Amino acid sequence: MDLTEGTIKEKNDRAKRMMLWFGIISLIMSFAGLTSAVLVSRKREDWLQDFEMPQAFLISCIIIVISSITFILAKRALKANNRGLTTSMLLLTFGLGIAFIASQFYGFGQIVDSGYYFTGETSNVTMSFIYVIAFVHILHVVAGLISLLVVIYNHFKQKYTATELLGMELSATFWHFIDILWLFLFFFLAYLV
Repeated sequence: MDLTEGTIKEKNDRAKRMMLWFGIISLIMSFAGLTSAVLVSRKREDWLQDFEMPQAFLISCIIIVISSITFILAKRALKANNRGLTTSMLLLTFGLGIAFIASQFYGFGQIVDSGYYFTGETSNVTMSFIYVIAFVHILHVVAGLISLLVVIYNHFKQKYTATELLGMELSATFWHFIDILWLFLFFFLAYLV
C-alpha cells in the first residue's frame, strides 16, 4: 500500500505509528550502545565478578510484566465496550508503573547498603553502569507513565471506542517495549556480565 494513499486521518495514524517506531528504534540503539560499553568494560581488572543484582530488581521484573498484562486487559476490555474494566485496568497499570519505579529505587538502596555508590571512593565501573542503565530506563518508564496518564484522561473523556483506540495502542506498544527492555537489561546485567 502506498503511504500517500488514504484519508487524512489514515495518513495521520500511519505517521503517528511510524514516529513511535522511529523513537523505539532510537532507544534500542541507545541501550545497545550502553550494553556494548558494559561488554567492553567488563574486561577491566576492577570489574566486579561476583556481584548479585538486588532482589528488588527481580521484583521489579515481576511488577512490570504484570503491568503489561493489565494494559492488555484494558485494551481488550475497551474493545468489548466494558468501560469500567478498562478504567480499572488502566489505573492498575499506572499503579504498577509507580510500584516498578519504587522497587527500582529500593534496589538502588540495596546497592548502597552493600557499600557501592554511583560516585566516590566506594564506587566502581560495574556499579556505575548499573546505576546509569537502570536510571535511564526509569526515565523511559516515567515517559510511559505520562503517556498512560494521557490515555487515562482520554478514556475518561470517552475519546476511545472499540474501533477508535490509536492513542491507547501507541501507549501500549511503548509500555510493552519498556517492559521487554527492562527484562533484557536485568538478565543482561545479572547473568551475562
